[in-house]
Amino acid sequence: MSQTATVRVDILGKEYRISCEEEEREELVAAARYLDGKMRIISDHGRVVGAERIAVMAALNIAHELMQTQSRNAAAQPLPVNLTLQVMDMQRKIDRALDNDAQMELPLGEG
Repeated sequence: MSQTATVRVDILGKEYRISCEEEEREELVAAARYLDGKMRIISDHGRVVGAERIAVMAALNIAHELMQTQSRNAAAQPLPVNLTLQVMDMQRKIDRALDNDAQMELPLGEG
């Protein structure tokens, strides 16, 4: 059974106390730092005013990053072994069919 801890994080100059499982503490602190950094970048550019709007813009940016990463990972993932084997088997069958078809089209020797 895991223990619950209260973690204090600082986001855009405001302290938040968040409960989490002890083993998730480091990830939560890292996530808070990441969010704080994103929000500070938006805040420093001065185009967005208000903590709530800055938080929404940061959330949109992070969601976009996540979607891009998921898309890249999906494209880079190899086919499952069973699907790879099925594709190889289909390729062999196609090759055989093409070979048989090519042999059938060869003109017979005159004689």
